[in-house]
Order: sequence, then C-alpha cells, then structure tokens
Amino acid sequence: MSKSGHSDQLRLGFIAAVEVEGRGHVGGLLVTNHNGRPLEFQCTTPVRPDRTQEILYGRMLRPWLLGELIGKTLMDRVSIKPDVVFTGDPDILELRNHTTAPVACTQDVAGSRADLGGRRLRFHAAHQEDSQFVQQQIDLLPDQADLEEPLQRVNEALNETVRTVMAR
Repeated sequence: MSKSGHSDQLRLGFIAAVEVEGRGHVGGLLVTNHNGRPLEFQCTTPVRPDRTQEILYGRMLRPWLLGELIGKTLMDRVSIKPDVVFTGDPDILELRNHTTAPVACTQDVAGSRADLGGRRLRFHAAHQEDSQFVQQQIDLLPDQADLEEPLQRVNEALNETVRTVMAR
C-alpha cells in the first residue's frame, strides 16, 4: 500500500495510430490497470503533415509524426500516466525520447529486448535501460498477459471514432 492508502499497481499504456485516407493519422492511448481494465482513453484529431514537412523529414517523417507529435500529445493529455507504454508500431518508439515512461514495441525486430506475455519486446536503441525496467515489473502482471489484445481495442476504438466523425 502507498502512503495514500491505494495499492501500488502498474499502469499500462497502449498506443496506436491509424491512417485516415486523405486526412492524416489519428492516434489513441489507452491506460489500463495491470489486469487490462481501462482507466483512461484519449485520442487525437487527424494530423496530416504538409508537403514541406514530408520533404524535410524524409524517412523520419513517420517517427516524428507518430512518436513525437501524436504520441507526446497523448502522453501530455492523459491524467493517469502509464508506467510503461506498449505499441505495435516501431515508429512510435520515437515517443520514448519525449517521455520518462519506457516504451516497448510488441513487433519482434532487432533491438534491445525483453520477453513478456509470450512476446519479444523491442525498445528504443537510446534507452537500453527500459528492458531492465520491464523485466523488473513482470511479477506485477498476470501470467500470460496479452499485450496485443489492448492494442486491438485501441485500434477498434480509433476506427469507431473515425467512422463516427466521418459520418457527420
């Protein structure tokens, strides 16, 4: 128990972005307790880079757009801050350069790794210590934690939001 009388539980963030044809990307961040129960959800309006940004950012456009611009906005907006953030998109790992919370990608690609929920996690190359933090927190998560299911919920919520907004 913490000094405030609440148990210290791990808060997990799940962040994703979807592309809306002709309008840009919409991002969403779901914060859950360690069992996957939703605590807070935030999403952005569509964000679309202009042609000059596309030229200037080149290959870094998507990491800048998804990680820095959309991801940082979502992290700033949530009132319940996650202890660790999971994503299925390696470009969102750029978020780690703009937040103190570790950010892990569930897509198995090269990089610093940790095993969790039957998944090999990838971390931002400049933040190798994130892997150790996540390994230390594994005991706070239920056995067989499914990291993909909350990411699917975020994607479904984003698609529903886009569908609702586009219908207006």
